[in-house]
Amino acid sequence: MAFTDELEPEADRVWTAIVDHPMVRRLGEGTLDEDPFREWVRQDYYYLREYSRTFALAASSAGTLDRMGTFAELLDSTLNTEMDLHRSYAAEFGITAEELAATEPSPTTRAYTDFLVRTAAVGTFGDTVAALLPCMWGFNETARRLAEDGTPDHDQYEAWVEMYAGEEFTELTEWCLDLMDEVAAESTAADRNRYRERFLTSARYEYRFWDAAWRGETWEV
Repeated sequence: MAFTDELEPEADRVWTAIVDHPMVRRLGEGTLDEDPFREWVRQDYYYLREYSRTFALAASSAGTLDRMGTFAELLDSTLNTEMDLHRSYAAEFGITAEELAATEPSPTTRAYTDFLVRTAAVGTFGDTVAALLPCMWGFNETARRLAEDGTPDHDQYEAWVEMYAGEEFTELTEWCLDLMDEVAAESTAADRNRYRERFLTSARYEYRFWDAAWRGETWEV
């Protein structure tokens, strides 16, 4: 059995919880108030910046030129294409580039991104792949499940669903799933247990990322 098949039961539990979350459910219905989504967009911009650092560290720890090249391409694409698209998307909600750049991370955003960067900095390449996988897999699975009920009657929410359920992002997700399987096949049982822990931690943060935006999470003191 492939390693990601072993992860599937736990992954499905988290993806189901995400899709059932009131913020995500209303996004899919097109009825979500825009205020919590604006917060999600701002926090996601900060996340993408730290996500890029994780790609850079993954490129440095990859054991083959092919893997190094792919993560270098992902770094370039995130920094120079996806973040630009994110600024354009945010503008549709009235969020300026300056506001995005000044975003203070919520406690959950800080914890999640610190976990990713620390894992990539001190862990193995396999640890990094396992920690990165839930972002791609979770977004793709969430959007595909929402799309099964039809796209939302809201232009920006529809664009979100279509992008992450689309062919290009699905191919990226499948690449990351295959990479995880390849790395796990080369690893010991102890390594795979650690990968499972890293994966589940990030998957849980994916749920909390939505929930934090929904609640407008801030530091209490």
